[in-house]
Amino acid sequence: MSASTPSPLSGLTTTQLAELTGVPAATLRMWEARHGFPAPARLAGGHRRYGERDVELVRRVVRGREEGLSLAAAIDRARAGDAPAPASIFAGLARRRPDLQPMTLTKPALLALSRAVEDEHLAAASAGVLVGSFQSARFYRQSERRWHELARNARVAVALADFKRLRRPAHGPVQVPVHRDHPLAREWAIVMHAPDASACLAAWEIPAALEPADADRRFEVLWSPEPEVVVEALAVATDLIAPLAPDVAGALDASRLEAVLPSSAELRAAVRQAHRMLAYVGTS
Repeated sequence: MSASTPSPLSGLTTTQLAELTGVPAATLRMWEARHGFPAPARLAGGHRRYGERDVELVRRVVRGREEGLSLAAAIDRARAGDAPAPASIFAGLARRRPDLQPMTLTKPALLALSRAVEDEHLAAASAGVLVGSFQSARFYRQSERRWHELARNARVAVALADFKRLRRPAHGPVQVPVHRDHPLAREWAIVMHAPDASACLAAWEIPAALEPADADRRFEVLWSPEPEVVVEALAVATDLIAPLAPDVAGALDASRLEAVLPSSAELRAAVRQAHRMLAYVGTS
């Protein structure tokens, strides 16, 4: 039996798993020691053995690393891949990144944050990807001219709302229709990922007992400019768009940037400070 042929009774050895995934055996053992991944079965003599699922999980981690995720984030995403698909960008991001702290913002504060993300894209981003979820086509129409301008700087731009049909304007984002009953239709989200600028926000509206005035509407919001988090949000958005418009999801997937700088402690500190400032604005 060759080194690459597993025993049907004992499973794959570490060497065989390394051959099938391209990850050196020493690296696999280091991942296990530091992250508890992969998690092999043990024979009576203590030797590691792996199954077909371990092969797929390791390959998922490799893909995540190629997309710029840290090792821990790539492992978390690989493990989450067996869970049911999220219903929205907010739900998927919250599941993948439980370290993110949600904040409650009024509609004016959320609009200001959205405009800041869009302005950063206009000022610094190029050849990246841009995804927006608008709750309804009516809200998209209010920002359509701005989003046509945003799309000019993007390699791929997508707008999600309850459009009547899929449209591909020559100088604007692809308009992907979302059924009114889909959780995406109740979500406000922006995902921007480019070499010079990255940011994402995802928000769902908190139900109110009475119909509030527009300025009093409140949203629970996840927001981050950290490239690792943005890559996660883009992966969630791509998975959600796939059953609605497979070719659009494929274009998003193909456009993920290979080089993503890891998040720094200084950047995380800046994010925490911005969260505190936004919390004051959102509750004032």
